[in-house]
Amino acid sequence: MTSKTRVVVIGAGLAGVTLARRLGELGTPALTLGDEEHRPYNRVLLAEVLAGRYGAEVIALPAPAGLLRGRVTGIDRAGRTVRCADGSVIAYDTLVLATGSNAVLPPLRGLFTPDHELPEGVHAFRTMDDCLGLSKAVRPGARAVVIGGGLLGVSAARALAVRGAQVVLAQQSERLMERQLDPAASALVRRHLEGLGVEVHTECRVRDVRSVGGAVRSVEMGDGYALGADLVVLACGVRPRVGLAREAGLEVGKGVLVDDELRTSDPHIRAIGDCAQHAGRVYGLAAPALEQAGVLAELLAGDGTARYTGTRSLTRLTLTGSGGSFDPFDLAAFGETDPRPGDDVVQLADATRGTYRKVVVRDDRLVGGVLVGELGTVGALARAWEGAEPLPSDGGPLLHLLTQDGGS
Repeated sequence: MTSKTRVVVIGAGLAGVTLARRLGELGTPALTLGDEEHRPYNRVLLAEVLAGRYGAEVIALPAPAGLLRGRVTGIDRAGRTVRCADGSVIAYDTLVLATGSNAVLPPLRGLFTPDHELPEGVHAFRTMDDCLGLSKAVRPGARAVVIGGGLLGVSAARALAVRGAQVVLAQQSERLMERQLDPAASALVRRHLEGLGVEVHTECRVRDVRSVGGAVRSVEMGDGYALGADLVVLACGVRPRVGLAREAGLEVGKGVLVDDELRTSDPHIRAIGDCAQHAGRVYGLAAPALEQAGVLAELLAGDGTARYTGTRSLTRLTLTGSGGSFDPFDLAAFGETDPRPGDDVVQLADATRGTYRKVVVRDDRLVGGVLVGELGTVGALARAWEGAEPLPSDGGPLLHLLTQDGGS
């Protein structure tokens, strides 16, 4: 079968679906190919599904017109076609790669069975299938080891604890969420998790996964200590899915290289979202994916002036309980949170309430901040940061933003 569609989008995640829907609104039809069996969904909320707060249907995204299930196996750039696993061939005028990213599987001994499968009880945490498999396996009292203490690992550990599991979180670096948080904020996250019964180990390397009869039984740490485990969650980061692009001969770094018009090295192929690398950066966050989708929709619909120049993105994590059993825990981080020599730093901490606020000011401009707990100020601070306008020299408005709980 051969069909002709002007725009073909590979990937039905947040970036691909947003692009296709926006193109439809602008009168430019698109065919979207997604390789997951589930309806498109908001991956950011998978931890809420695992925690039992939401059903899978709650985080579903509105599906665009022209959505097909199918796995693309190859791209013929000369013929401008894509090949699918079912044997079909789809022609394009413009192809958009929105292939997202895959979970990183660490090089651990025993991680795979002789059949190159993960042992029973070992789960990545990236897709809806991963989430539903974990949700089905977890039970009160189950021994769960989460490997990785970044944003994903913290979310998974919190969700499993809410479900009643006995959770150990193993982080190789010296603190949790080190890419987003400074030491003080990271310490609050750790205190919050430990308050839920999560056992946190930092500067701790896992080297071995041990299974019996194809099912995980324990993990061995770098110092030889073994932890019993019914479940192991791999939360070691993500890697852009660039296999199709590389096999097609496109220029690839960490991600698929794109310019300000989100063009790859082939002018008929664009890339957006987690798989795209723009100006040396792969974002791996929802906000840049949405912004890229919006810019590309305008370009493909005929607005030749639209450009993508990068995203000043804010990382926000809200950890909630199930059925009101736990208080929510909020954190946000944006911009440069580590000050340079000569920067001004304003910090407010309340150990009793578990709140922490820090902003970094350079040349009278807000360049970054970390907020933990009671995040009413995040909206106003983020707007001041995004605007990059000079702050009044007396500092009054900045202190007002830090101490007032409005504007979220």
